Amino acid sequence: MAASSLANRLFLSATAWLVVILAITGVVLSSVYKNATERAFDRRLNLYLRTLIAEVATPDEPPDRQFQSLGEPLFELPLSGWYWQITRTDTEKPEVRSSRSLWDKKLPKLEEQGAELTAAGIRLAYVDGPEGQNLRMVERPVDLGADGKFLVSVAGDDTEIFDETRSFDYYLGGTFTALGIVLLLTTVFQVRFGLAPLKRISESIADIRSGRAERLEGEFPVEIAPLARETNALIEANREIVERARTHVGNLAHAIKTPLSVIVNEAGAHAAEPFAAKVMEQADVMRDQVAHHLERARIAARVSVVATVTEVAPAIEALRRTMEKIHRDRGIMVEAKADPSAKFRGERQDLEEMVGNLVDNACKWAASRVFIEVLVETARQADTGPRLRILVDDDGRGLSEAERAQVSRRGQRLDESKPGSGLGLSIVTDLAALYGGSLSLSGAPIGGLRAELVLPGI
Repeated sequence: MAASSLANRLFLSATAWLVVILAITGVVLSSVYKNATERAFDRRLNLYLRTLIAEVATPDEPPDRQFQSLGEPLFELPLSGWYWQITRTDTEKPEVRSSRSLWDKKLPKLEEQGAELTAAGIRLAYVDGPEGQNLRMVERPVDLGADGKFLVSVAGDDTEIFDETRSFDYYLGGTFTALGIVLLLTTVFQVRFGLAPLKRISESIADIRSGRAERLEGEFPVEIAPLARETNALIEANREIVERARTHVGNLAHAIKTPLSVIVNEAGAHAAEPFAAKVMEQADVMRDQVAHHLERARIAARVSVVATVTEVAPAIEALRRTMEKIHRDRGIMVEAKADPSAKFRGERQDLEEMVGNLVDNACKWAASRVFIEVLVETARQADTGPRLRILVDDDGRGLSEAERAQVSRRGQRLDESKPGSGLGLSIVTDLAALYGGSLSLSGAPIGGLRAELVLPGI
């Protein structure tokens, strides 16, 4: 998809929002899970803390039975990461009892590290333990009155929290990646499905332009149905405008030709006078010019009408037979080779007029042979259709570059002995340009002149 494509813009915007939403959701879920894991860990620490406080609160218990009910073997393993410590704080020299796992080390005091008491009367924080371990620690001051004041602490290795959170993040990342891929594929499908009616309109307009259809047909979504209606209305209005133009051109032709005929007839009655001869000469020039410009107006009106396609091969074959009959007395052989798939985006009458002028001119100058070839060239760019190359070769004497330039100008002729007004090639050039084509002259492989006509195809 191109950068300016509507589908591309929809896809990129949907992708951007999808990435942002999944990223935010992932961060929130990871944070929620970490907090939940931390709270579960804290509940475990608090359970051990309450057990120790209960032991402290029963000083009559024999020392060998105290603190044996925690039920956690890790408190017995040296430097296992799980520790408890009871410190009596109301004596000059604090008395400290601790788990075997703490060995000869001591746990820090959270109060000294700035941890605040919670509503439950405890302090919670992360601390550095023995051997550089990261610990999650809970402590609570206990006042037993005459039995003394104590600070009870329990700490556990926070690796459990980290490992649980990391494992959850891995699963969450994999799940969100798979979900993101599925959502992106769904977005692609939605974009294509949603824009399918626009593509159908584009294809229908291309069919109208190439002559395969006359209007947009079918049902369209309510959002683009007005576009389809307005397009059909525009096509109909265009046809009406062109039809009115044709009518005006025909009326103008009759209106001009009648006074010209009167002038020519009146001048013909006095043909012996120089003034009459001059009038007849200029009237003939006016007639040719009027015919030329009326023809241009007529073709321009027809070119603006869409949905007109002409099969080229039958038209070329009909011209070949006609020209061979016209020039039979000179023994001119006319050959034709046309691609069966060749189609001209225009009316057959215009194609016959352009090619007919070229073939007639070739027959006038040929020694014995005229060759017509029609080729189809594929589109060189995405926004252009195929092109037709119509080559008309003769085996006459040919033309130099200066002579080719001269005959291309309107009304210029090299030999007045040849019949015609001299407007043939000029008319072909003008009509080809109206269709977006061109005419060029060069040397023919069979020895004479080659006229190459390029026209739009489908």
